[in-house]
Amino acid sequence: MSKEKIEKTNAMRQLDRGKIPYKVQEYVYDEKDLSGERLSELNHLPEERVYKTIVLKGNKTGYLVVDIPSLAEIDLKKVARISGNKSVELVNVADLEHLTGYVRGGCSPVGMKKEFPKFIDEGVLQYQEIYISAGKRGLQLLLDPKDLIRFEKITVGDLIQK
Repeated sequence: MSKEKIEKTNAMRQLDRGKIPYKVQEYVYDEKDLSGERLSELNHLPEERVYKTIVLKGNKTGYLVVDIPSLAEIDLKKVARISGNKSVELVNVADLEHLTGYVRGGCSPVGMKKEFPKFIDEGVLQYQEIYISAGKRGLQLLLDPKDLIRFEKITVGDLIQK
């Protein structure tokens, strides 16, 4: 980590208020490839513990947030079912910052501009620590997924393609 003081993101401030322990990890990112696979490769992170945040819109409930392992593929039918929708679709990247306050590659499930229902894949329960975005490209948070689930009131379920 650099010697410069890291400016707190909204996600970090929210976790601080909730007294949720976390570690901040700076990382190198590739502007041309913001995938979790590339992030893990460039920074030697365990790819199965790097989680990506996806914002969707359900036909009945409106916007919702899903966290899945960075290398996994989201199963939209499973997400629709667990969220009480008939169908869900990805939010346009151009709308992401307006909705959440975060940009692609820096979207955190914590500290969004508005509260949305949140879901996380059940595989997360096998880990004592996972990486999520800190709300800014170049910063990850390492934290206990059980703390995240409790703090953000996240529903756990089967959300990925097998």
